[in-house]
Amino acid sequence: MFYIIAILLSISPPGDVRAYDTPNDDGQCITVEWDLSTDDDLLGGYEIWRSETPDTGFIMVGFVGRGISRFRDRDGLENRIEYYYRMRGRTREFEHTEFCLVSPPAVCTYQWFNTNKINVLVALAIFLSILLYFVRTAKKGKGFFVRKIAGLDAVDEAVGRATEMGRGVLYVPGLSTMSDVATIASINILQRVAKKVAEYDTPLIVPNRDPIVYMVARQVVKEGYMEAGKPDSFDEDNVFFVTQSQFAYAAAVDGIMLREKPATNLFLGMFWAESLLLAETGHMTGAVQIAGTDAVHQLPFFVTACDYTIIGEELYAASAYLSKEPILLGSIKAQDWGKLIILLLVIVGIIGSIFGTHFIANLLTV
Repeated sequence: MFYIIAILLSISPPGDVRAYDTPNDDGQCITVEWDLSTDDDLLGGYEIWRSETPDTGFIMVGFVGRGISRFRDRDGLENRIEYYYRMRGRTREFEHTEFCLVSPPAVCTYQWFNTNKINVLVALAIFLSILLYFVRTAKKGKGFFVRKIAGLDAVDEAVGRATEMGRGVLYVPGLSTMSDVATIASINILQRVAKKVAEYDTPLIVPNRDPIVYMVARQVVKEGYMEAGKPDSFDEDNVFFVTQSQFAYAAAVDGIMLREKPATNLFLGMFWAESLLLAETGHMTGAVQIAGTDAVHQLPFFVTACDYTIIGEELYAASAYLSKEPILLGSIKAQDWGKLIILLLVIVGIIGSIFGTHFIANLLTV
């Protein structure tokens, strides 16, 4: 017993404890640093104790292993309150050294800016400048080159084919919710399709899996008919909710294709395992099929079973491609230039890193 006490008395405690507000955060966090014990190799680690007064009320808020001299305290802190810290070492046998001196008071606050992400702010400012320039240029009437998207160019032809055959157009806006980017892009295309079918007096069938998407789709189709000047031709029964069950919905849509035999099937949005079931059934009915999704794992099925496939970002660019709206076209061009700048920075960063210059690589690190 006396031997253990003698060993503990001979082990020096940690020293010079410093506590300060953790920088670049939203507060409620204090960073504690200390000098390691000169007998660090004899310890199992360090206990961190905290109090709101320098003399009493200390509670242990953390433990770190030996060789570590920093700890971030997030345990129930409140902003703008002074906290004091002290440390002591602990051996593997759960014996303790003496406490070191109490640290000066530390107060945690939130910061308005994260100085570690100034590069993000600069990049955002550059992109917004590019965006405003292209939008303003587009509004002045300057045309922008947009690569041809065969699937979107074929929409008008497919709707016209359905009109000639006296059969309808089936539009499936995916199986996801309105929070999905692919669904939002699909709804934008749906309005264009609704306007076109209204001009041709062609029936449009829009089955929906999600109740919110159903409400939005019904309003969008109605607006499409109004833009075509034929609000009375809109039949709200053709835009309907089916079920939220994935494969029950797929079975219902397959049944619609077999019974109604639409001349054109449009599958645009987010899809999962039901994609091949839908596309294969539509192929069996002889319909012209145009599919589009950003679900990489479903693209091979659409490419195999559909006449045209809109891949990935082509779906996002569809609304600008079809409407030629200056604001949308300007945003597409700004995104392209933003991607080009990032690509060039990545290439320059790789070359610089090869030759030992890491400035660009660090600049791209968030």
